[in-house]
Amino acid sequence: MFNFFKKKPALKADPTPDHASLGLDTPGPVSPSASSSHPDGQTRANVSVAPLGWRERLAQGLKKTGLQLRQVFSGQVIDDALFEQLEEALLLSDAGPQATTHLLDTLQARLKKNPLHNSFEVRELLASILSELLEPLQGHLDVSRHHPFVMMLTGVNGAGKTTSIGKLTHHLQDSGAKVLLAAGDTFRAAAKEQLLAWADRNLVQLISQDGADPAAVSFDAVSAAIARGSDVVLIDTAGRLPTQLHLMQELEKIKRVIHKALPEAPHEVILVIDGNTGQNALHQVKAFDQALGLTGLIITKLDGTAKGGILASIAMWSLDRQKRTGHGVPVYFIGVGERLEDLQPFNAQEFAQALLD
Repeated sequence: MFNFFKKKPALKADPTPDHASLGLDTPGPVSPSASSSHPDGQTRANVSVAPLGWRERLAQGLKKTGLQLRQVFSGQVIDDALFEQLEEALLLSDAGPQATTHLLDTLQARLKKNPLHNSFEVRELLASILSELLEPLQGHLDVSRHHPFVMMLTGVNGAGKTTSIGKLTHHLQDSGAKVLLAAGDTFRAAAKEQLLAWADRNLVQLISQDGADPAAVSFDAVSAAIARGSDVVLIDTAGRLPTQLHLMQELEKIKRVIHKALPEAPHEVILVIDGNTGQNALHQVKAFDQALGLTGLIITKLDGTAKGGILASIAMWSLDRQKRTGHGVPVYFIGVGERLEDLQPFNAQEFAQALLD
């Protein structure tokens, strides 16, 4: 089984000059290691700052969402006004009415059973309840179940789909997998070039055709993976709105053609969602799931948004889906930045603590 929690080696900067324009993360400025002159005339050595760990980056990325929730608990009085403010804060974070009601009802029921008189303790209790709600969304992406393991990734334009594929490729390679990419997004002009830049950066092969039907590209990619002994195939598909019926039907065609190339494939159909879109993200999940039968989610751009509560709304939808079909839809990864290391497996407890600690 490939291990996604393996420590990542440091990366060298991509020599490609236009990688920033293609949506790739760029290396930050390097602080000099030499000593510097101080105004008092003395020479002092520069102090290197250790990079933030994942939990610190997650908390930093969720700062806007967490702030509006934590502010509710700034006082010491536990009364009806606090719960009214908490309801408003949850709705503003796009937790949605169903999840908001669930969280508040559960919180009040537990406080009735075991009263607390400190707002900090109430906040900790809410974090625990939120973690319980989100826990079913945790899912381990096990690509060793099939060989080759075929993943079809989709989502609307601007969600970070192609960039997520590049970062996911990095994770898979670190776990020892041989990855093959397929440029099935023939709808967007720069999509192939962007994916090619990621392929070059990760030193993996890319299957593409100029002006070709995306289903044909996908078929060729699966066939090539079988012939070359690849472990994983990541197929990029054209971004589109779920209201574009003819384009959604094209996605269905791609899925059918992949199945013809390899029975049981695609093994994962993953929707990439922009966390900034709030409740619109839930509408996308429902629409793409109806068309394709989603098996997983990647939620990007949670940094800088005050709408991180959307995961609670998605958790309620996934729970309902599980009751109806026997299967929920996990969140495999979340993204809180532009660096390769800023896409990490979703952990419910880490997420809840980052919001409310």
